[in-house]
Amino acid sequence: MFDLERWQEIFETLRKNKLRTFLTGLSVASGIFILVILLGFSKGIENGVKSQFEQDATNRISVWTGVTTKGYKGLNPGRYVQLKNSSFESVERKYDDYFEYRSKDYMIWGGTVTYKNESGNYRIRGTLPDNQFIENADIGYGRFVSQLDLDDKKKVAVIGNKMKKDLFKEEDPIDKNIQIFGVNFKVVGVFYDPGGDREESQVYIPVTTAQQVFNAGDNIRNMSFTVKMADNFDEAVAQSTAIAQGIETQIKELHTVAPDDQSAVRVNNTLEEAQKIYSLIATIQAVFWFVGIGTIIAGIVGVGNIMLIIVKERTKEIGIRKALGALPMSIVGMILQEAVFVTIFAGLFGLIFGLGLLELVGPQIDSDFIKYPQVDFNIALTTVFILVIAGAFAGFIPAYRAAKIKPIVALRDE
Repeated sequence: MFDLERWQEIFETLRKNKLRTFLTGLSVASGIFILVILLGFSKGIENGVKSQFEQDATNRISVWTGVTTKGYKGLNPGRYVQLKNSSFESVERKYDDYFEYRSKDYMIWGGTVTYKNESGNYRIRGTLPDNQFIENADIGYGRFVSQLDLDDKKKVAVIGNKMKKDLFKEEDPIDKNIQIFGVNFKVVGVFYDPGGDREESQVYIPVTTAQQVFNAGDNIRNMSFTVKMADNFDEAVAQSTAIAQGIETQIKELHTVAPDDQSAVRVNNTLEEAQKIYSLIATIQAVFWFVGIGTIIAGIVGVGNIMLIIVKERTKEIGIRKALGALPMSIVGMILQEAVFVTIFAGLFGLIFGLGLLELVGPQIDSDFIKYPQVDFNIALTTVFILVIAGAFAGFIPAYRAAKIKPIVALRDE
């Protein structure tokens, strides 16, 4: 039952100790506020990192090559390891059952692309149909490169949205011809990419066409695969890591590269990288929780201290209450109510202020690795509930001490 007189008494007690109450409440409120902000930013970091991984398939294995740095089997260092169609086919045959998507690329970094009076330098990528899913390229309209395009070595192109805006402005590019190094290609699709303008400033063509038009023979620049995901994330990482290591060994054997030459053949496993990043995020979150809870504990200790002071200052009052027949439990309840009131009020104030600040500032933060910092309201509310319980425990020792005061001693206290 709501006891108005009792709450008025609590307010009066706290008013008399208003400076101590204010400082204690500020400590508790700042603890909750700091925890909410830290949790919000840890979620923002998680969102930012996930958005980076979403730019490409998370379960991706990429292979590219460089120059050998070590002599091996009579071959001198300084050789460029050139991947071939046969390199891709060899890996594909060996691990076919484990792959979901697979692609090989022949790439030109700065290709001149022209449409009417507009031109620019863009990345040209000869690729396979599966690359649409490996790169998470969303076809806005039209289509992607098809198997028929590869078989017939068709001169078709799928351009990025940034490239479309640069060259075509508001004009529909589908079925229009662009010139790549002076060679006509028909635009059959426009794609969007989570990576933004950088990824959308490129054009995809069939890899067979690229090899023919640019006199590449059977050379390729790199190859990419996505691994079928196991039900368990750790198992998927272990499987993906084993395949990546197997591919590296296989390519080195095919091209006569020393097993310990790290520069000649490079294999990147995004699933393994994702596991490392998520582990780091978990560590950051644990540190944030530790700091936030440490601040809250400091506030709780403050609640206990102010209750001890209040009990000491009210020793005579407590003695009179007990002399008039107040039970020890009623004395305990009186002190606990005051401790809980301070904790609830300060905790809710810190919670609301923290959530309000995140709601106001959060949408304005959109960097590469921090996006939309926010905190789960239920978690925050649960934290306040735990804080209230902790506040009650903090007030119990002073309350227990008050209940043990003998009336005759209390009435003699000055």
